[in-house]
Amino acid sequence: MDYLCFRALCCKGPPPPRPEYDVVCIGLTGAGKTSLLSRLCSEGSDGIVPTTGFSIKAVPFPNAILNVKELGGADNIKKYWSRYYQGSQGVVFVLDSASSDEDLEAARNELHSALQHPQLCTLPFIILANHQDKPAARTPNQFDAVCWS
Repeated sequence: MDYLCFRALCCKGPPPPRPEYDVVCIGLTGAGKTSLLSRLCSEGSDGIVPTTGFSIKAVPFPNAILNVKELGGADNIKKYWSRYYQGSQGVVFVLDSASSDEDLEAARNELHSALQHPQLCTLPFIILANHQDKPAARTPNQFDAVCWS
């Protein structure tokens, strides 16, 4: 075995660091933000309770790491969301696709506020319609009519 081949096999050194991106995850209480992050981090889903305040999780992917700030969706917490937007590079907005019309309207209002916020309006958004496994879940076409009207 020549030196170059040996060096390529044995002396690679540590792999290059994966890029990290800061993402904010928002949505109403019960939309499934905590469950989503727990699943992405391969954690158990037993005993999940609504987030009071915020939590931060590093979600590893093969080519990147997402540092996700999950913000609680309770009314008394939503007013503080904007304090956590600074430095975000993307937004995940989680909707409960089986929620009541009233809750869906509240989620729509929060989504529109986030889309117009100066610190978020230029960022990529992912809108996740969670709870698709529930019988009352809306279809993507039904969300189009509600969320973008």
